[in-house]
Amino acid sequence: MRLNILAFLTLAIMSPALSFPAQAKVEISRQARTTRTVHASEAGIILNSDVYKGGGTDQTAAIQEILDLAVEWGRLYFVMDGAALVSKTLRVHSNTTIYCPDKSCGFFLADGSDCSVISNATWGDYHVLKDHDIAIIGGVYNNNSRGQVHDRPVPGKEPGPVSEWVYGMEWYGVENLMLKDFSIVDQRTFACTLAGWKHLVIENVHIDRRTRTDYQNQDGIHLFGPGKHAVLRNIYGNSGDDFIAVAPDEVDMVSEITDVLIDGVYLDDADQGIRILSRAEGRVDRLTIRNVSGTYRSYGFIINPWFEGTGGHFGNIVFENIDLRPMKNNYDYSRPFLFKLGGNIESLTLKDIYHHKPEFNHRFAVIGGAYNRDKPRDAGNPTSIERLIVDGLYVVEDKPEACQEAFFDIVGADVGLVSLDKVIISRPEGLGSNGSLVRIQDGTVRKIITGNIYSNPGVETLAR
Repeated sequence: MRLNILAFLTLAIMSPALSFPAQAKVEISRQARTTRTVHASEAGIILNSDVYKGGGTDQTAAIQEILDLAVEWGRLYFVMDGAALVSKTLRVHSNTTIYCPDKSCGFFLADGSDCSVISNATWGDYHVLKDHDIAIIGGVYNNNSRGQVHDRPVPGKEPGPVSEWVYGMEWYGVENLMLKDFSIVDQRTFACTLAGWKHLVIENVHIDRRTRTDYQNQDGIHLFGPGKHAVLRNIYGNSGDDFIAVAPDEVDMVSEITDVLIDGVYLDDADQGIRILSRAEGRVDRLTIRNVSGTYRSYGFIINPWFEGTGGHFGNIVFENIDLRPMKNNYDYSRPFLFKLGGNIESLTLKDIYHHKPEFNHRFAVIGGAYNRDKPRDAGNPTSIERLIVDGLYVVEDKPEACQEAFFDIVGADVGLVSLDKVIISRPEGLGSNGSLVRIQDGTVRKIITGNIYSNPGVETLAR
């Protein structure tokens, strides 16, 4: 269940001076200074930890001393060729690459650190792009969920620009950021949080939640605005709450996120799938999500403001090649579903969607109504959709409890156009006909266009 992140909103501040326990002495060779390349094992870093079990000697200050060389040298390539224990957020400057050769290498966050493992160096107003050209490649970043509090106890801990929650990674105000080929293990809340970004690549990232705690906001990747141009590919693993969230104005009420491609997502028994959230004056536009598979428990895709208000602003959004299989839901504040739509949506396309044996009562698409509960719509939960385009839907229902009363259930929305084509509903002959493809319980649909629709024996009516 999603908590109101604004309850933790703080003023963005610069990082205070940090103090560390005794550390290893850093030694930088002449060759390293010449090539701007530092290997941890050659620079005196004590690599006696384990990225999955922890332990070892705290190396925070020594590693930070190496990362700070990027300021002096103008650029840094840091090879983390082992595992180290850290107790403070590692701060990465512009023009820095951190490379871990394999997944025995990386960082384990010590108990009681109550912070992220890594972040960019320059915090402050995340609406301004201050850091640039950062690459994090390979390895493991273990947030050690059991050893951290949910949110930083103030005073005495540094508040982040977005909230006081304890994240796995934090990136604020960064241009040209690449995150690839690594695992984030045991996130305390969000595994990776970004706000204020441009030209972002996240690729081959494993969200490896080994400690499962329901209702603790153990999200995967969370994108706050402002943001422009992002590509997320081959993101896989397990999360509590949203696996990926695109939420431009969730915090500041005004930011936009545009030009985003999410291609290749595998959910491994995740609580929820992908959330798209605009709640106020901000906007999300030109967003494509495709090739999503795996298993989920409660909610597949949420496209709505979530918070009461005026309905936010959703532009052109496309889903393509979706094959998520439902499992028994673990959240019960709303009946489970694959899609839930709400707010002010210009155009939503669902192409080649597979809804397989929804025997746990997972509804296909709930349109309108209250944004975060199964309640009727009201003035604070408006829904207006200009175009809903369905181009390929295949539903398999193999038993009576899997047969749905409606596939597109309009429970409080005004829709301009619904276009349905290439729809196949497969049921065994003995189940008989029942239900509707489109059901209007509360709201209006100005026009329905249909193409190829087949069911055996299928639905009783097209729309009612």
